[in-house]
Amino acid sequence: MKKTVSILLVFAIMLAFAACGAKNEPETTTEPTTAYQPITMKVAGLAGPTGVGMVKLMSDKDAGTAKNDYQFTVVSDPKEIVAGMLNSSYDIAACPVNLAATLYNKLEGNLQVLAVNTKGVLYVLENGNTINSFADLAGKKLYATGQGSTPEYILNYLLEKNGLADKVTVEYVESHDELASLAAAGKATIAMLPEPKVTAAMTKNADLRIALNLTEEFEKASGKTLIQGVIVAKKDFVTNNPDAVKMFLTEYKASIDYTASNLEDTATLCETYGIIPKAAMAKKAIPNCNIAYIDGADMKTAVAANLQLFYDANPQSIGGKMPADDFYYGA
Repeated sequence: MKKTVSILLVFAIMLAFAACGAKNEPETTTEPTTAYQPITMKVAGLAGPTGVGMVKLMSDKDAGTAKNDYQFTVVSDPKEIVAGMLNSSYDIAACPVNLAATLYNKLEGNLQVLAVNTKGVLYVLENGNTINSFADLAGKKLYATGQGSTPEYILNYLLEKNGLADKVTVEYVESHDELASLAAAGKATIAMLPEPKVTAAMTKNADLRIALNLTEEFEKASGKTLIQGVIVAKKDFVTNNPDAVKMFLTEYKASIDYTASNLEDTATLCETYGIIPKAAMAKKAIPNCNIAYIDGADMKTAVAANLQLFYDANPQSIGGKMPADDFYYGA
């Protein structure tokens, strides 16, 4: 009996020492780490260059590999973006940069720009070989589209900076499609158009060539990056879903990066999702669309510079006033 008690006593002492020693060891846990919880996001894409960077993410969603439940809608008219953001049909949308500022003002600050997705997409086409610098436009007639919107403000800025404000006759045509047809038919020998209408016109008329890249001309004149497309979100949606928005941006950036290195597949996806009508056209147009991903402080600097230009030309082009700092997500 005494022997049994002694053995138990020794065993108890050993357990006590073991417990004391364990206090110095790091604690471990078998509880699982918190997994990311996907949410439903209503996302609007815009047909044309502003929507190109989204197509891989749209494909991932259909394949079931996207991290969130993205409900994509593709529209052709920016006015549909305005209506959808105002009535909360969309949480996130791709849109022209001046429209983002207009929405911010209409929504009384309940909007943030998340990232830049498209730099400049404007070009001057010529049926001939007389325009090789911006100065060569002097004394010429230039057909253009976008009167009362960003193309007009960009063109006017460049004409003024190059001392050509009263030396170029600008005739505005109502739509991109109409001007592309005029250029292809040889009826507009010098024309300012955005992609993919540049490619559409050149496909129909082999004598057309890109004479001027207005993104490059803008950077020469201003020292700043020309921005034409951004991705925006309702601010209350961002506040209520911070992790989901970060996940979206991670996936969106990956989609844009994919665009840069997978041209043929991206072109096919553009046709599939109605961003550009034909894959063959998309393949030719995408390299000129300046698809990009810029966020944070660099985004704020670039976007603010462009909005100031539009504001100076016409305050109503951005909704009447410059956005405050809270417009810029992560900056």
